[in-house]
Amino acid sequence: MLDEIAAAASASGLSYYELRTDLAAALRWAARMNLHEGVDNHFSIAVPDESGAINGDRFLINPFGWHWSEVTASSMVLCDGQGQVLEGDNTVEDTAFFIHSGIHRNVPNATVVLHTHQPFTTTLTLLKDGQLKMCEQNALSFHNRIAYDNAYGGLALDNSEGNRLASQMADKDVLMMAGHGVTVTGPNMKEAFNDLYYLERAAMFQVQALSTGRELIDIPADVIEHTAQQQITESKKVADRHFKAIKRMLAKQEPEYLQ
Repeated sequence: MLDEIAAAASASGLSYYELRTDLAAALRWAARMNLHEGVDNHFSIAVPDESGAINGDRFLINPFGWHWSEVTASSMVLCDGQGQVLEGDNTVEDTAFFIHSGIHRNVPNATVVLHTHQPFTTTLTLLKDGQLKMCEQNALSFHNRIAYDNAYGGLALDNSEGNRLASQMADKDVLMMAGHGVTVTGPNMKEAFNDLYYLERAAMFQVQALSTGRELIDIPADVIEHTAQQQITESKKVADRHFKAIKRMLAKQEPEYLQ
């Protein structure tokens, strides 16, 4: 089966090993940025089936009980849509499986699913009617791309909660989860991680601005729309450069992540 998965990944233009190393790199860099929470939270990336299709029924995810700063390419767990471990000596944490399986299967473009309790973005989810305001350049790249789940539903310990979260996302790339954290999705790791990074930056600027007790500025609607369209192309370029730089630095400083 594993040979078939690797062949399918290669046929779709993806390297199975690169999927593993990208996942390990994203987790390690997120830990450096203080976006982790103990040994909790989770990143995953869908793996093509035998036909080369990515349908969310198989995905790689970080192993239960491992700190993000210690994960390696080989420590990642490959599981199926029922939570069965297909490859790896480790296990999948329950909430990780239910959140990620539901979103991988039901949200368009969710090849990669990144769930964190990152500090500034989570801070916004604790505010009544807390939303990322379109008042700063980084924020504008998320115009019309964020869904808001305003009803905290407890721990995701069954399929119903994972499916509920997916339904709240609909066709959006980001889900701000009231009283909980955030989930960011994307077609590949470099774009999803870039969004995760700049979302936290945008939230940080907003929280810091609000801490002054003064009002946020207003950006005209036409400028918001124009800038958001510009970001569609520019963000892809930035994502490619950004993630390549991350992997270069990790290869020099923490080469064991590639093992």
